[in-house]
Amino acid sequence: MAARGLGKGLEAMIPKTVSKEEKPQIKEQVTAVEGDIITNVKLTKIEPNREQPRKNFDEDALEELADSIRLHGVINPIMLQDRKDHYEIVAGERRWRAARMAGLKEIPAIIRNYTERELEEIALLDNTQREDLNPIEIATTYKRLMDKFGYKQDDLADRVSKSRSAVANSLRLLKLAEDVQRMLIEEKISMGHARALLAIEDPVKQYEVAERVFDEKLSVRDIEKIVKDFGKEPKQKKPKSSEEFDVFYKDIAEKLKASLGTKVNITGKGDGTGKIEIEFFSNDELDRLVAKMK
Repeated sequence: MAARGLGKGLEAMIPKTVSKEEKPQIKEQVTAVEGDIITNVKLTKIEPNREQPRKNFDEDALEELADSIRLHGVINPIMLQDRKDHYEIVAGERRWRAARMAGLKEIPAIIRNYTERELEEIALLDNTQREDLNPIEIATTYKRLMDKFGYKQDDLADRVSKSRSAVANSLRLLKLAEDVQRMLIEEKISMGHARALLAIEDPVKQYEVAERVFDEKLSVRDIEKIVKDFGKEPKQKKPKSSEEFDVFYKDIAEKLKASLGTKVNITGKGDGTGKIEIEFFSNDELDRLVAKMK
């Protein structure tokens, strides 16, 4: 696998001319490319940037790159910062590691002097060029660039050579519940699933549906249907009007009157409560009514 070139955003931060005073004091200088002096630097003089956001490197992918370097050499120079007693990697740590694995003693490099702010910005931009980042790592890096360096989405999209919608969709993933983000990182759900789950605002319900996606192998369409069902209010019975209640109670009263053989009156309060009045005109009639109701 050939080494990847620098991203558009990184190229924009590298000056294209080098004055005599700025040329690195190293004997092994080679041809300048687009105004930048490319210098062969001993690998033992180079150290990684401790603040580099990237901490883990895929050993298999590094070995693959090392094989390519053994055959073709390092295609693109790495970027270094002069720290007087050593050189610090600004961009290209993966190429540096693969070059060591390939048994090289030197590596082509561009040496510049950047401010600490520029170093951090370049490191973050370089981080966005990686192929092995998971979606949440990419979104987190985008957010950090916006928060730290004041990028707007349009500016950031231009820096990382992505469309504005791609950057916006990436940032939206950070609104997922933490447990759902973890499922996306672990590839238990896909990007399509994650975007569909964003429609569920309740983090508990969001995670419950995400678990169903994994357990039941639900599709994105299944999630959309679940979300649609969430939005449906349970059907409520239309309350009866007072006139409807009057007719209803009158009908019941007539049936009781026919059954009991005496006058019955029903009054309701409109909320399902009320009272039933049963008239009697003697103790004997009361005894008869009680016996009949028993």
